[in-house]
Amino acid sequence: MERSLRTGILCLLLLLVGVLYFSFLGSHGLLEPDEGRYSEIPREMLESGDWVTPRLNYVKYFEKPVLHYWLTALSFKLFGENAFAARFVPALLALAGVAATALFGATCFGGRAGFLSGIILGTSLVYFAMAHINIIDMTLTFFLTVALFSYYLGITRNRGWLLVFYTAAGLATLSKGLVGFLLPGIVIFCWIAYTRRWILLWESLSLSGILLFLLVTVPWFTLVSLRNPEFPYFFFIHEHFVRYTTTVHNRFEPWWFFIPILLIGLLPWTGFALTGASDAILGTKERGEDQEVGAYLLIWFLVIFLFFSFSKSKLVPYILPVFPPLALLAARSLDIWSYLGSSRALRFGLFCTSLFTLPFAAALVAYPFFQDRFPAQELLRLGVPLATTMVLGTLFGWFFWYRRRYHSLLAVLCLCALLQGMAFKPLFRFYGTILSAKELADIIQTERRPGDLVADVGEYHQGLPFYLKERILLVDYLGELEFGYRQENQTTWFLDRETFRGIWEGENRVLMVLPETRYERLLQEGFPPGRILGKAMRNQLVVLNRADGAQ
Repeated sequence: MERSLRTGILCLLLLLVGVLYFSFLGSHGLLEPDEGRYSEIPREMLESGDWVTPRLNYVKYFEKPVLHYWLTALSFKLFGENAFAARFVPALLALAGVAATALFGATCFGGRAGFLSGIILGTSLVYFAMAHINIIDMTLTFFLTVALFSYYLGITRNRGWLLVFYTAAGLATLSKGLVGFLLPGIVIFCWIAYTRRWILLWESLSLSGILLFLLVTVPWFTLVSLRNPEFPYFFFIHEHFVRYTTTVHNRFEPWWFFIPILLIGLLPWTGFALTGASDAILGTKERGEDQEVGAYLLIWFLVIFLFFSFSKSKLVPYILPVFPPLALLAARSLDIWSYLGSSRALRFGLFCTSLFTLPFAAALVAYPFFQDRFPAQELLRLGVPLATTMVLGTLFGWFFWYRRRYHSLLAVLCLCALLQGMAFKPLFRFYGTILSAKELADIIQTERRPGDLVADVGEYHQGLPFYLKERILLVDYLGELEFGYRQENQTTWFLDRETFRGIWEGENRVLMVLPETRYERLLQEGFPPGRILGKAMRNQLVVLNRADGAQ
């Protein structure tokens, strides 16, 4: 009976979060630059049949391993080469991460805590947002989550889980490189050091597990290195150690960068996650808390958070793997507080949450009147529904706390969190109008004829090759393609301005994409004018080199 009840609860959770994630998933164009990049590479794999060497705009691209590309290519085979298929993998893996978190929570803390942890994780702002964007970080997060859950279960319950741990660590490595096994290794070592159970270092080893890890990782890394001798240095040295220790990628942020990201990213659960973490530090047996698993989750959070905080290269999605342990800590404390009727603890959690939800909601409503980039009415239509759900969730939470109806309090928090996610979805479509190359591609497609060249001037809209299904010229731009360009010396597709001017003035039809201000500067410098075909992404022009449109 208990197992069937848990199955029913899990199915309800997956239904709620699944509808939240997959509804309108393909309703907007691929966002620049990440979605364009991580969709175009697997598209080129399908086109070329080369599943070993990743390429972007048809030059070698070795910044990341290959697993996410393979999964996305499979999605394209199933659903076609479109935005829904591009986002299907992160959405599916995010949902699977919710399920894994809920199952782990149910195993360690009970069914209700498991359900709460799934809802908390699935509706936390950053995790929810990353589930809708085609980036590698969600793939890495899922396999890291499975690896760390499996390790704990393998050590404390059934050693068979260690085989899952090693396999998942291998898949995490094949997703984003050395962090796939380095981060779990540091977490596990710190937990063993904390518990002083040094025998676990020996017990953590599994010959079968190590063989599985090698079976998952070694074939591709070997093949790509044999076919591309330049790969090992660039990938292992430049993209790991140099990126982590220097500002070579121009992604330097201060050490505290992830603190506000985390506080905002946990909304609407910020206060409960913080107090859940503090409970893990100060928890006592009298409150029925499992201190061992609490310490494991807390160390998991701290290790990954500090690891990326010390890095010289920082991006918002990097700390995505800290959300599952925080969701579990928040759910465990919420479950205990409501069961014990702990009015003071619930009040403190609500108070901490209110400190973030109410100012954030106020900022959503006020910001449109303090900017001039977009019409205020347009932003208000997006911000007011989201702000309303956040305020209502906070107010209803206080109402049920005041009435001492703690189970109703949990229910209304979960419901409002789900509604907050639905209210957030229109923002994706808004960003699709300003950060997607789809409309640019649509303008080009209406005018393009066989043999026409398409050129991106001064930058690289990474979704253009995906939508046009062909390579584009890059003018005055190398960027992240510099390594592949230098390896293959493809000078005919990477042009300086003077060389491009000769092509622009030649017999071939050329469609040029560039910002409006850059086009005006070119004209002032004597660049031959063309016929403007359209404007998209707020300020990007599509210009044809024949002003009269002649054949």
